Amino acid sequence: MSFDLDGFFALPRVAGLALSADGARLVTTVATPSRDGTKFVSALWELDPVGAAAPRRLTRSRAGESAPAFRPDGSLVFLSARPEVEPAAGAGDDQGDEGGSDIGDDGGVAALWVLPPAGEAHRLHVRPAAVEAFAVARDSGDIAFRAAAFPAATSPAADRERAQARSKAGVKALLFEQYPVRFWDHDLGPREPRLYLLPAGETAEPTDLVPVPGRALDEAEFDVAPDGSFVVTTWAVPEGRGHRRLDLVVIDTRSGERRTLAGATGFDHGSPSISPDGRDVVCTRLTAGTPAAAPDVTLWLVDVATGAGRDLTPTLDRWPQGPRWAPDGAVVLFVADEAGRGPLFCVGRDGGPVRRLSMEGTFSDLCPAPDGASVYALRSSYLTPPGAVAVAADRSDGVPRSVPTPGLPLQLPGSVVEVHAAAGDGTPVRSWLVLPAGASAQAPAPLLLWVHGGPLASWNAWHWRWCPHVFAARGYALLLPDPALSTGYGRDFIARGYGRWGDRPYTDVMAAVDAALERPDLDDARTAVMGGSFGGYLANWIAGHTDRFRAVVTHASLWALDQFHGTTDAGVWWEREFGSPYDDPSRYVENSPHRHVAAIRTPMLVIHGERDARVPISEALRLWTDLSRHGVEAKYLFFPDENHWILKPGNARVWYETVLAFLDHHVLGTEWARPRLL
Repeated sequence: MSFDLDGFFALPRVAGLALSADGARLVTTVATPSRDGTKFVSALWELDPVGAAAPRRLTRSRAGESAPAFRPDGSLVFLSARPEVEPAAGAGDDQGDEGGSDIGDDGGVAALWVLPPAGEAHRLHVRPAAVEAFAVARDSGDIAFRAAAFPAATSPAADRERAQARSKAGVKALLFEQYPVRFWDHDLGPREPRLYLLPAGETAEPTDLVPVPGRALDEAEFDVAPDGSFVVTTWAVPEGRGHRRLDLVVIDTRSGERRTLAGATGFDHGSPSISPDGRDVVCTRLTAGTPAAAPDVTLWLVDVATGAGRDLTPTLDRWPQGPRWAPDGAVVLFVADEAGRGPLFCVGRDGGPVRRLSMEGTFSDLCPAPDGASVYALRSSYLTPPGAVAVAADRSDGVPRSVPTPGLPLQLPGSVVEVHAAAGDGTPVRSWLVLPAGASAQAPAPLLLWVHGGPLASWNAWHWRWCPHVFAARGYALLLPDPALSTGYGRDFIARGYGRWGDRPYTDVMAAVDAALERPDLDDARTAVMGGSFGGYLANWIAGHTDRFRAVVTHASLWALDQFHGTTDAGVWWEREFGSPYDDPSRYVENSPHRHVAAIRTPMLVIHGERDARVPISEALRLWTDLSRHGVEAKYLFFPDENHWILKPGNARVWYETVLAFLDHHVLGTEWARPRLL
């Protein structure tokens, strides 16, 4: 496979994993470009857990399918916005377009669908607004799902009537009465998310579990008890002045009674998972940071009957995520960032030592086998896109067995190694280095420094949006460091940069660059820096503090922190780290890149999406204005229809083309070539 843009965008993109109750069937979602290339369309594929059979496609439509989950009877539930119409004669075979055939229309909103063990897929339940997420009760087959409705709507018909009245009147206005008003790429309104329970059975109607939730269920994470008798969900609790915390609440699905399981000021709970016997819930528990102390994450076990809770991982100096129960309920499985990877771990229900099951790669979508012998998961790294694997549950640091997955194995255009450096305070700083084929002392490669977003994150998994191998195929080497604030290196490593973004994170990445450039196969005279979100912030900071790089690419970046606090969708979150700007703005001022614009000499490419609520377009507009007024050589790539990420294939292709053209011009000295579609 060629890693030019045509080959890269044709690669299958795998996400999500579901295992049947008997362990015999494994299903994932595979996305590929539609025929016209304007969007990615996903379909469900069946993988052979044993690894003997090739992957087999299960669904096909223009709208696509996602989020598979099995019922205990073997039927497969999923989400799709396709209409419930009979396909045209001859359509739907496996010889059609891999991105979706020409069957029917794109449909309306995402609905619940089911594919029986024998028979055709059909729509199980549809509402006026999209079904956003769902969970299946492992024993009863009941389905808990989240979908939004207008506050006063007592039925789907009433909700639909309200929407039609707004549309007929040409009204798109929203009235907000509490903070926040946006999340990532969408407004929080006018509908409010609710939780419903759909009992097993083809003629069943859902029960509205929370008729008047307010904004408590925005982006809620939830699970349903094995027998369907209760749901545990996150619940946003206002704490005044725009602050909120996330509690865990349990809702009786028959009476609708709701009570708090876990909740206290200073803590956020997430990713609840109910034990197989229904007695306990395990979740992540975030200790909210303050300007004086960095945050921390642990696994929290709660007794459903009493609400008594305890820390399952008190001595683990890592941040657990995505907990799942083993089938016998004796063990909790989870993933945590560690040293540029995301290993699979387990801990006993009663606590005790944490054991690492597999180290190499980053794992997600854990599916424990019913016999307890193995755990199926998706695994990715900078060596491979996501693919299904089986991990032995009785070994430590075992080597996973690969399960045949569409698009894999994949031949990369270069190689991946690790680089280790020492920061100014002696702290080790590690990085991934992606090398192009042919890099040598006789032909050293130009180096691109890539800074990750977050900032509480790590370069540890395959990225479709920021894929270093596209650049390696063009002859560049890519340095991906994990500086202070990165996860996977312990609490103290995060604390080194907490509230001091322009300090240790900056000096750490520069130390990583210095260490990498000691290699004879890298060209220290041809370097550039790139970053998105927090990485864009640090790219901006670097531009104002050194002219050692030939070019800077800054995507969805923070520029003026005082402005950012008042326009981002979650300004109060940043107060946990930088404090209240109304009481003491010093940290915002000290760490704001815009104060150093007069020192910028390096050509910059500014990139931003109009629909970005996390880092609003105002940051790019002010950055572009400031660069222009100070005579900095710069370009501004603007996407009116994208958000924090550039998701549409055509736009993503233009993103790569523009970035490569900009870097080729300034780093390699080629003539500037404007992308054809721009």
